[in-house]
Amino acid sequence: MMYIRLSVAVVLSCSSAGFPAHDQGVLTDRPEPLALPIPIQDDAFLFSVFGDRTGGPPEGIEVLRQAVEDTNRFDPDLVMTVGDLVQGYNTRPAWLTQMTEFRTVMAGLDCPWFPVAGNHDVYWRGPGRPSNEHEGDYEAFFGPLWYAFDHKGCRFIVLYTDEGDPETGEKAFSKPAAQRMSAEQRAFLASALETAADKRHVFVFCHHPRWRGGGYGDDWESVHDLLVEAGNVTAVFAGHVHQLQSDGVRDGIEYMTLATVGGRLSDSNAAAGHLDHVLHVMVRDEGVALAAVPVGDVIDPRGMTSEHNAAVERLVRSAPVFPPIHVGGDGVCEQRADVVLANPCDVPVTWTVQTAASDARWRVRPDHLHETLEPGETVTIPFSLQHPGPLDAGWSAPDLKMRVDFTDDAGNWRVTDLGTDTVCVATDLPAATQSGVLTLAGGASSARVPSPSIPLPDGPFTLETWVRPTDLSGRRGLLAKTEGSEYGLFASDWRPAFYVHLDGSYAEVESATKLTADTWHHVAGVFDGAEIRLYVDGVSVARSDASGVRTRNEYPLVVGGDVGSRGRSISCIEGSMDDVRLSATARYTGAAFTPPDTMQPDADTTVLLPFDRAVGPFAADRSGNEAHATLTSGAAIREGVTRE
Repeated sequence: MMYIRLSVAVVLSCSSAGFPAHDQGVLTDRPEPLALPIPIQDDAFLFSVFGDRTGGPPEGIEVLRQAVEDTNRFDPDLVMTVGDLVQGYNTRPAWLTQMTEFRTVMAGLDCPWFPVAGNHDVYWRGPGRPSNEHEGDYEAFFGPLWYAFDHKGCRFIVLYTDEGDPETGEKAFSKPAAQRMSAEQRAFLASALETAADKRHVFVFCHHPRWRGGGYGDDWESVHDLLVEAGNVTAVFAGHVHQLQSDGVRDGIEYMTLATVGGRLSDSNAAAGHLDHVLHVMVRDEGVALAAVPVGDVIDPRGMTSEHNAAVERLVRSAPVFPPIHVGGDGVCEQRADVVLANPCDVPVTWTVQTAASDARWRVRPDHLHETLEPGETVTIPFSLQHPGPLDAGWSAPDLKMRVDFTDDAGNWRVTDLGTDTVCVATDLPAATQSGVLTLAGGASSARVPSPSIPLPDGPFTLETWVRPTDLSGRRGLLAKTEGSEYGLFASDWRPAFYVHLDGSYAEVESATKLTADTWHHVAGVFDGAEIRLYVDGVSVARSDASGVRTRNEYPLVVGGDVGSRGRSISCIEGSMDDVRLSATARYTGAAFTPPDTMQPDADTTVLLPFDRAVGPFAADRSGNEAHATLTSGAAIREGVTRE
């Protein structure tokens, strides 16, 4: 978006004794108020400008229709165009059809609109060419080829830049001889400028940006001199080149070239001015502000109702995921994975789903799809997943990347970044033969245990780990399965805390003492059914009464981080971790205990991750429940390393 503001703010003082006159300050009965700026008191107004409609596909008319809807939400006084209203380059019957289509769409504006003639509007192709080509049709159905009108102390002047070669009559936009202003139009322009001497601004509109020279020649130089002599021409607007570009301010006159409103774009790079947009111009006494708004990006705030927001949240929650992918110790996978697309909204939505795999050995079919669903519709797409193995360092699961597009009363929407991390369930992983530790690099770096692999019943439990942090600034997760439910160990600016979600709300305790950087600490959270306790290095540092039923979720247990939207790893630590254990019992009581140097499984152990060896992307669980963890990007196991 481009925004240029040329205005002066006026600050008026407030009176501290009673209410001041309204035009001298804000109304307040507060003593000694700070003087606030008062809005500029002038005859400001807004007008909008549409770029070229033509040269693009037939569906470009729908872009114009959307631009009309967008513009009505700004409620301008008027709309200008800069030419090329119809596809043209045809004979009269086809031209009349296109003219009717354009005028019908523009009739949807809530304000008057004013045409400018472009080459597509007047060039004739085919038999029976009249001497003036489509000029007669244009003036009969759109308006004069050049004209002027006034609005709120400003003059708007429309010029015609396709008069053609006065010697041959040839119309061409790339030949200087055909890009000269006739004596007749020049006399009109001089008169329009002279009679506008008392206007606060003059705005000029034409189709071809002749000031750029080249194939346009140098005829605009004399036109520019007329504009400068008038002394009150503020800006000149043109189109034709289908690229938004500011051509700068010359002798106090700003030159602006617009891109398109449904026309052909030679490039998809919106950042370089290749886009469908509407230019909005705010006029004030001392200058203008310009804002180019891409078509379809305008939001109607009255459409952002609680029902709308709730529907979008339901849609996001319904984003498809791969079901758990099962893999054995050999890394081979051959599986059907049903992906469910749903539309819980009351308008049609279009899902775009792609599969992505950094491991090129995967064969996934289909690899992408587009599905438009009517309100309430659900479809199931069967995917075929195949991997030949082995389970080596390059093995990783495929993911779904997706977006959803829809339009409702509030606007046009494209919800992106709806992908999720695929859950992997590993079995028969080989045992480690040496020790190791998990290293974490912050960001989304973590190890993740899928929820179906964690059979933790209601009642007492213990969550514990060894951690050697290098960065715990802000709020970080140590071990978390939270997100408005379940349990987790956290650290807030190095102070550890323990959370359990019971009967609809969190019970929490936090240590007053910070963990030490580059030092191994044992951190344990205990819930015994009546209270929660936090231990650091075997010493009780916080406790609180707590009871109730634990709130469940289907998110993974994140080792080294927190659980974010759709179960992703967020707020991860930097440092090392070792021996993560989740137990279905309150292991520690009293004021102190000796932390276990090496955690061992027993009948109460639900998850035990010693992080001694990586098997492909997995860290093996030793609880007997095969609650193996998947390492995410930036997480690694350093084999042969101990906590010493």
